[in-house]
Amino acid sequence: MDYQNRGFWYSENAFILFVACLSAGIFAGTHMYYVYHVGAFNDIAVVALLAAGIKGGSFGAAAAFGASFLFARVLEGPLVGILDIGGALQTGVGIGIPAIMLAAGITGPLASFPLALLTGAVIGAVIGLIIVLIRKFTINSANSTFGADVMMGAGNAAGRYLGPLIVIAAIMASIPVGIGATVGAAIFYAYKKPIAGGAILGAMIMGAIFPIVTK
Repeated sequence: MDYQNRGFWYSENAFILFVACLSAGIFAGTHMYYVYHVGAFNDIAVVALLAAGIKGGSFGAAAAFGASFLFARVLEGPLVGILDIGGALQTGVGIGIPAIMLAAGITGPLASFPLALLTGAVIGAVIGLIIVLIRKFTINSANSTFGADVMMGAGNAAGRYLGPLIVIAAIMASIPVGIGATVGAAIFYAYKKPIAGGAILGAMIMGAIFPIVTK
């Protein structure tokens, strides 16, 4: 079926618009959480990473976790023709990018609701455009999606290499949190699981027992 001749809503430009609108809403939800401590579009455990950074000043875990999902899902989207809203937008745009901004001292887009909408829309449009361009210049030229195994493995493959970065970020936050991340990563590695998950869980547990004290 030729979707190119069925109007704007079946075109690639509509996909970019949809991603921009979704990202605007998700980023605005993070603004609500940053200002009013309610409204983020994410699982409680993922929001807890951002909350820990807001309270303790260390956004390394949230930034690494969110950015890894965003990177993996942006690569996955063109391969399988499906954009994972949870991983790419809710986690990546809603947690990862805000954490990176806050770590760099950029608070304007999260403190202002109109600016949050605009920032999210621009980020979403860029993500949508990247996916469309990757698909146009790679997948479409080969007329192949390379199989569902790529979709199932893309996130874990990217996260595997970012695990050590999460451990390093945890060590920089505090010694107990770093120990928790290291032990968690080692346990997950022993059971052949992605070490990023173990590092995050270990850091969260030790961070709850030994809170980071800021001056």
